[in-house]
Order: sequence, then C-alpha cells, then structure tokens
Amino acid sequence: QVQLVESGGGSVQSGGSLRLSCAASGYHFSGSCMGWFRQAPGKEREGVAAMTADGSQQYADSVKGRFTISQDNAKNTLYLQMKSLKPEDTAIYSCAARNRGCLFPLSDWQYHYWGQGTQVTVSS
Repeated sequence: QVQLVESGGGSVQSGGSLRLSCAASGYHFSGSCMGWFRQAPGKEREGVAAMTADGSQQYADSVKGRFTISQDNAKNTLYLQMKSLKPEDTAIYSCAARNRGCLFPLSDWQYHYWGQGTQVTVSS
C-alpha cells in the first residue's frame, strides 16, 4: 500500500523560507512522476512543482525562481524548498505520485496517490 506523508509546513512571515518533505512508503520513485500541489481556501487545487520520470522539473509560473523540487531516492522522500514566500503562497500543500511517467506533470488528474497535506501560512 502506497502512503505519502508530508511534513514541514508552518507559519512564516513574507520573505521567509520553508522546506516541505514527502516521505513515501510502498512506492518507488524510479520511472515515476511526482509533484507538489496546493489548494488555498475557495480556490482550485493547482500544480506547484513536479519531477518527471527522467528527472526534469516543471514549475508553475507563480513559483519559478522561488521553489525547488528535489528527491532523495535513498530516503524515498520528495522535497519542496520554498524561498521568498509571499502571502499568496498560503495554502494546504500536498504531494502526489503517479505509478508511471506523466505527460502533464502539473495536472492533478493523472496522479494516483496523495498525501494528507500540510498547511503553509505566510503572513505579511
């Protein structure tokens, strides 16, 4: 059974940084697609960053240059380093995994597994 568990969320001031972690069990990163998504109150879930099966990365325009996705295969953990945080980054952040590669890494409909999410709050 695949489980994804996020951690690292919290409250920071504008301009601050956080690093989110997503620990995976029952799942192997190799040859798969993983991503980070977020959902703010009253808004649709949006793709923030994703890593494809070949290791390439994709980012939403709103986070380019500020967020970095990475993974540690030995620890079976996906990370999202977030810098220069803004109040509009406030949301519940969830990691997602697909059991194969993906054509549209930032689209949520193709992911098979989801974590429970972790809250990120950025105050001005």
